[in-house]
Parts: sequence; C-alpha cells; structure tokens
Amino acid sequence: MKAGEDDLSKEKFKIRVGRGAIQDVEIREVGGPIVLGEIPGVVALVGCSNYPHSGKELAEIAEEFAKRRFIVVVSGCAAMSIAMVKDDEGKTLYEKYPGSFDAGGILNVGSCVANSHIAGAAIKIANIFAKRRLRANYEEIADYIHNRVGAVGVAWGAYSQKAASIAAGVWRLGIPVIVGPHGTKYRRMLLGRKDKEEDWQVYDARTGDRIYGGPAPEHLFTAAETKEEAIVLIAKLCMRPNDTTRGRAIKLTHYIDLHKRLYGAMPDDIHLFVRNKVDIPITMKDEILKILEERGWKEKRIPDPTLLPRLIRKRKGE
Repeated sequence: MKAGEDDLSKEKFKIRVGRGAIQDVEIREVGGPIVLGEIPGVVALVGCSNYPHSGKELAEIAEEFAKRRFIVVVSGCAAMSIAMVKDDEGKTLYEKYPGSFDAGGILNVGSCVANSHIAGAAIKIANIFAKRRLRANYEEIADYIHNRVGAVGVAWGAYSQKAASIAAGVWRLGIPVIVGPHGTKYRRMLLGRKDKEEDWQVYDARTGDRIYGGPAPEHLFTAAETKEEAIVLIAKLCMRPNDTTRGRAIKLTHYIDLHKRLYGAMPDDIHLFVRNKVDIPITMKDEILKILEERGWKEKRIPDPTLLPRLIRKRKGE
C-alpha cells in the first residue's frame, strides 16, 4: 500500500443526488409565500471551487440561511463542497436538512449545467402566479422576477468564463449575483447608488404613478471580500418592492440580526427599507423608530411594482 493511500480511501462523504428540475407542483406550494416575502428568499449557491479560503465557508453560508428558513439550492462544485463538511456528529448538511423546495430545505439540482433548473424555478413562479406567458416574453418575466421574487445567486468561487456567463444570464433575469473576492477580476459590476432616489422609481401598476420602490435589490452583480460580508449582502438583496409588510418585517429581521452579529452594529441604511411603520419588526420597534426619526424618514406607499409602462392597468373610463 502506498503512503497516504489509506487516508484518501477514508475520504467518503454523503451528497444528495442531483434531482433536476423543480416541479410545477412544488412551485405552487411555495411561490405565493416567496412572492409575498413570507419565505424570506431563495439562495442559490453555484460556481467553481476557487474559494478564497475553503469550501467550509460555503457550507456555513448554506446552513446560516437554511436555519433561517430560506430555500437553499446548490449545484456543481458548490454541491460537492458542502457535502465535504461535517458537524461534530459527523453529519453533512444533506443529512441535517430536508431536500424539498421549501422553507429550510437544501436541494442539489445537479451539475453546473443544471443551474438552468434554478433559473427555471424563478421563471415558473412568474408563469404560474402571474400568468406571464413563456414564449417570446422575456421582458415581462424578468420584470416580475426582479420586482417580486426574492432570489439571490452566490458564485463564491467562480473563475471560469462559463461561470461568468451563467451569472450574466441570472442577473439578466433580475436576480442579484454575489461573487467572492476573486470575482473582482471580471472587472465588471452592476452596482446601485442608494443615495439617488430617482434611480429607484417604479410604476405602480394600479395607478400608473412613478413612485419610490427603494433599493431592493440594491445591486445586480457585486463582489464580497469575506464570508461575513456575503451573508449580510444575501439577506439584504432578497428584499423586493412587492414585499408585503409582514414579508418585509421578516426580511428586515434577518438583515438586522445578521448585520448586528457579524458587524456589531445596526445597518446604516435601514431607513431606506422601511416603507411604513408596519414594516418594522416588533422586537426592534423602539430602536428603529428612533433611527427613523433621526434620519427624517417619511412613510411611503407600497406599490404594485413594474418597470414596464404597458403593464399598467387602465382605470375605468380611461
């Protein structure tokens, strides 16, 4: 026996089988809570194994959001990497969390090319819940996803041109993408400016008015230097203009809790995501109201958001 051979033979890990497409019946179960914000978001961990430190960070990201009842979807190298991390009892995340497309689930869709099933799930939500036709209708589907579906893609170790093109396909659908520090070498980011209120105007499909929808999501393509920065960004980028007050309160709870735990302070942009007082998480109400008062915050209307003028519903008599 060669030196070290015995050690390698013991490196065996359990991974959930690549399951393929998300079924329509699964979308019908969770599409409503995702659009309303009651399931805080869908986090897709994809990309290559070019991690800044190790695959353990990816497993930590996955578990953080599975514990918080997000839906975690993985593929390719990311799916294998999280299978190689075990807890104190010797269990992997696949053994600790269910494999269903539901709150708190961690599901492996398959190889890197199976990323199409993740994007397909977002498209199916637009098709099933908003009756957006699929054929020759990319613009309306992307508009629906961008304004209503709280999904975020994370390519923590991306390095190939294939990974870059997958990321581009996802953000073109309106889903924000976060890459690790190596992703800065792509030399292209799609970043928003929170201080320019005019950049965050949407149409209210009920009235046709142009109103402030907030920086939700703030970026479409950005890089994170550390695992902690990525975790806080994921929670923030899951917010959407269409969130109900209950859904926004849930998302704000996760964002504030993670920011406090990992950065040791309240987010400095919290006033941009509170639209009315009902959005404020009950357990943080006094603290947040004080911040809003200091910032000169004013209550805002919650729109039925769209970026497409043709989707404005005409009122009777017009």
